[in-house]
Amino acid sequence: MLASYIHQAMELAVYEIIEDDQIYWGEIPSLQGVWASHKTLEGCRRELREALSDWLALRLRLGLTIPVIAGIKLSELKV
Repeated sequence: MLASYIHQAMELAVYEIIEDDQIYWGEIPSLQGVWASHKTLEGCRRELREALSDWLALRLRLGLTIPVIAGIKLSELKV
């Protein structure tokens, strides 16, 4: 269930290149605070997946709500 949630969330990611700094910026708009930057697009994707995993772990541990994505309700998981 967790792997499916991460996969679906990553499908919602948006990326852009910051011209001035020549770095890629990525975020998952529906998940506040989940973002990453890196000098390559692939690096940005890796960093974003890690940020998402950390964000989810913290929210699950603290019992905070997690938005439903693609019908997957992670808030129902027990830590």
